[in-house]
Amino acid sequence: MKNIIFDIGAVLVEWDAPLAFAGHFVTRDEAIAWMDRIGFYDWNYEQDGGRSFADGLRAAHDQHGDEAAPLADYLDTFGMTIAHPVPGSWELLETLTAANAPLYAITNWAAETWPTALQIYPRLATVFRDVVVSGQVGLLKPRPQIYRLLMDRNDLRPEDCIFIDDNKANVEGAQAVGIDGIHFTGADQLALDLAERGILPKTRH
Repeated sequence: MKNIIFDIGAVLVEWDAPLAFAGHFVTRDEAIAWMDRIGFYDWNYEQDGGRSFADGLRAAHDQHGDEAAPLADYLDTFGMTIAHPVPGSWELLETLTAANAPLYAITNWAAETWPTALQIYPRLATVFRDVVVSGQVGLLKPRPQIYRLLMDRNDLRPEDCIFIDDNKANVEGAQAVGIDGIHFTGADQLALDLAERGILPKTRH
C-alpha cells in the first residue's frame, strides 16, 4: 500500500486564527482588520519556519510598534484557534489506520505551538509513523527539502507516497519531488480521491 502523508492544519484540525485575539477587539472584523495591518499570516509563516516566539515579537514590534502588542498573548490563546477538528477527516484517518495504511505527516507549524496541538489532539502523537514539524526542522512547505526530509528519515521513495494538503502550492511542491498529490477540499472528496487510487473501496461515500 502507498504511504499516505497528511497535512494537519485545515485537513485534520481547523485553524481560526482571529479567535486568538478576541480579547483585544470588540468584533471579529476588527481583529481581522488588525491582523491584515500587521501582516499576521506572513508573520506566522516565519514562526512556522522556526523563528522563536520571542524573536517574532521583537520583529513585529520593530515594524509595527505598540500596534503589535496583542501578539504577546498568542502562545497562551493559541489553543482556542484549533479547538475544532475538520469534519470527517479523523474518521477517514482511523479507517486508513484500520486498513494498516502507513501514515505520515508534514505540517507547517511553529515549534512552540506544536505542544498545544498534541495536548488537544493526543492522537497526533500516535497515529503517524513520523511527523515532520516545520518549526522543529527549520524547513517549510512547499520547499522541496521538507518533503525530502520525510523521505530520508523513513527510507521512503516519492513514487510510493501520496501527499494530502489543503494548500495547492504545497501539493505542487510535493509533486515537484515526485510525490502524488491530492488537494484537500473536504473529507468526502478525499475519500473519493483515495478510492480512485485503490486505497479505499470505491463504494465508500
